[in-house]
Amino acid sequence: MGEVAVVLKVMPEDTETELEGVKENIEDKVDVQDLQEEEVAFGLKALKVSTIVDDSEGGTDAVENAIAGIEGVRSVEVEDLRKL
Repeated sequence: MGEVAVVLKVMPEDTETELEGVKENIEDKVDVQDLQEEEVAFGLKALKVSTIVDDSEGGTDAVENAIAGIEGVRSVEVEDLRKL
């Protein structure tokens, strides 16, 4: 199979969630290529996580589940997916 570039939008539980801690946990669990903050509304910021996954691993499920299990994360959504 091949590799897939994925951009995930990670939403924190609320505006009080400590994003630096969430970022560190994401970097510990996922091979992060890029990690940025994006303003959403009313002080809420989402995290944009770019990573590369092996297509044979069943797509993005493993990465999504790893991030979704982090304390302070409300949701994880695939925003972009491209085969390399």
